[in-house]
Amino acid sequence: MDKMIYLAMTGAKQTEFAQAINSNNLANVSTTGFRADLHAFSSVPIEGAGADSRVNAVVESYGTDLTTGPIASTGRELDVAIQGNGFIAVQGEGGQEAYSRAGDLRIDAGGLLTNGAGHLVIGEGGPVAVPPHSSILIGTDGTISVQPIGQGPETLAIVDRIKLVDPDPRQLAKGADGLLYLPNGETADASASARLTSGALEQSNVNIARTLVNMIELSRQYEMQINVIKTSKEDADAAAQLMRMG
Repeated sequence: MDKMIYLAMTGAKQTEFAQAINSNNLANVSTTGFRADLHAFSSVPIEGAGADSRVNAVVESYGTDLTTGPIASTGRELDVAIQGNGFIAVQGEGGQEAYSRAGDLRIDAGGLLTNGAGHLVIGEGGPVAVPPHSSILIGTDGTISVQPIGQGPETLAIVDRIKLVDPDPRQLAKGADGLLYLPNGETADASASARLTSGALEQSNVNIARTLVNMIELSRQYEMQINVIKTSKEDADAAAQLMRMG
């Protein structure tokens, strides 16, 4: 009886973990450049003394869905979207170089270029600094040009170039901050093939319909595991009552 309860409890716990991953995807359906996390249930035999036939269902995260999301035109001069493959290099929370598809760029109070989440955008020599300007233009290759204050529209000064990379997607792993990293602190070389589209943003690649269906299925699985635990308790109570009668 206790084995059945343990297996049902483990299944319920793993279903909660799967639901957390699925709910996080759903919560980021409107996050610019977000990449959905993937998960799957796998069967893992219980090690140790006892019957070898006992198996637990365990949820494993097996990476990130890196398929391209839909592109939406915004007309904003600091909004950029990656054309096809590639990533924008940014500075992660620990100072390590990381990669993102979020092109909702901003200029902070110190003149540094960041994305919407506040991560510094990396250029050819480090974080990109943008001087005071009348207008700004970001080229398809990531080159940032500004019209200095007091100058005519025919005068453009190149400030820096956003580092665009195209590493092997199989080597990328998502960190706790939602950014993608190469293993062992490695950094990718700048890619000449990666291109940007100005005045547009790439949306999240989360499939809303599939995510909602997964949420319903996981809720039913969790309810089934809880019902197994309730049934086990009822059977145990009935058996105890029969023993008292005897």
